[in-house]
Amino acid sequence: MSIRTKAEASLVVVTAIWGSTFVVVKGALADASPLPFLALRFLLAGLLLLAILGRGRVDRRAILPGAILGLFLFAGYLFQTWGLVYTTPSKSAFLTGFSVILVPIIMMLSGVRIGAGSLLGGALGLVGIYLLVAPSGMATVNRGDLLTLAGAFSFAVHIVLVGHYTKRFSFLHLVPAQILVVGLLALAALPLAPGQHLRVTGRLVLAILVTAVLATGVAFSVQNWAQQYTPAAHTALIFALEPVFAALSSWLVVGEHFGGKALLGSGLILAGMVVSETWGVSRPSPVEG
Repeated sequence: MSIRTKAEASLVVVTAIWGSTFVVVKGALADASPLPFLALRFLLAGLLLLAILGRGRVDRRAILPGAILGLFLFAGYLFQTWGLVYTTPSKSAFLTGFSVILVPIIMMLSGVRIGAGSLLGGALGLVGIYLLVAPSGMATVNRGDLLTLAGAFSFAVHIVLVGHYTKRFSFLHLVPAQILVVGLLALAALPLAPGQHLRVTGRLVLAILVTAVLATGVAFSVQNWAQQYTPAAHTALIFALEPVFAALSSWLVVGEHFGGKALLGSGLILAGMVVSETWGVSRPSPVEG
C-alpha cells in the first residue's frame, strides 16, 4: 500500500469520526453552552497534542501560522457549534460540507483559475442548500442554518491554509499550536458572552473526551499529515463524505427522519461537492501536497 493510499484511507476514517460526532455534540449542548464546551474540548486536545506531538514545545516559527489556522478553526467551530443549538445534526453536517465547494471559489479569488466543474458544483450546492434549509420556503430558514454557513466559510479558509502551511512547517508543531489557539480563544471569549452555562454530567464528560481525543487530537493530526501526500481534490472529495456519515449516525442514534425535499437537497449538495472537486480545478491548487 502506497503512502498516498494510506493517507487517503486515514482521511476516510477521520471523516467518519467527524460525521458521527455531530450527534454527540448536539447532545452535549444540552449540558453546556458552545463556548465552554469548545474551551474544554480544544484545551484538553491541545495539551495532549503538545505533550505527544510537540514533546512539550512548539517551534517558534510555527506559532504565527498556528495562530492564523487556529483563528479560522475557532470561527468555524464556534459558528458550527452555536448553530447546532438551533438546527439538526444532519442539516448542520451538510451545510458544513458546503465548505468543500467554497474552497475552489476562494482559490479563484486568490488568482487560481478554475474550470466549469467548479461553477456547476457551486450551482448544485446552492440549489441543494435551498432545498435543505428551506423545504417550505425561505421563511423556514433558522438562525442555526445561517450560523452553520458562516462556519462553513471559515472551515474552507482553514482547508486552504492547512495545505499552504504544511509545506513549510512540520505538522508536529503546527497541529498543537492551532488547537491550543482555538481553546484559548474560546476561553478568552467567555466573559464577552454572558449567560453561558456548564453542567457536568456523564454525557458531557463523554462528549468532551470523544471530541477532544478522537475528533480533534487524532483527526487534525491525521489531516495535517495526510495533506502532505494527497492532492487537494482527493482530500476534499473524501471530506464530502462527512455529511453522509453524519446523516447515518443521526438516523441510527436519534431516529431523525428526512423528507423528500431535504433528501434531494442533501443529494444535490453532495453531487456539487463531487463535481466541483473532481472536475473543477483546472490546475493544481496551493492546497495540493
